[in-house]
Amino acid sequence: MIPVFTGTVINNNFKPDNLQRLSEYLKTLEGVPCEATVRKRKAQRSNNQNNYYFGVVCKILGDYFGYTEDEMHDALKMKFLRHGACDLETVRSTTKLNTAEFEEYLEKVRRWAITDHNVNIPLPNEIEP
Repeated sequence: MIPVFTGTVINNNFKPDNLQRLSEYLKTLEGVPCEATVRKRKAQRSNNQNNYYFGVVCKILGDYFGYTEDEMHDALKMKFLRHGACDLETVRSTTKLNTAEFEEYLEKVRRWAITDHNVNIPLPNEIEP
């Protein structure tokens, strides 16, 4: 897997968030032709979204279908994040979804759960601490 290094551009220079980690990685590439890409960071799903997804959505549906949270996560990805053409399909990773895309995914899952299975998944603001 190719590592991703985050940081901020200050005075036309990239300042990495973790300089030591970047330096250690660059040592492994000594003498190797490389390329670099710098782009604006996408807002990935938040920790709150992640906790809600696994702790509420996958837990409730996993209990209903008899799956673990991880198995339910895989099943939901297969149902809602498949794409491709002809007889070759792939499944998109939820970690690649930004916050808006992840919320859209959650809404599709909640709608399917209540409509097709009569399983109500509470919204994050409906959960008691």
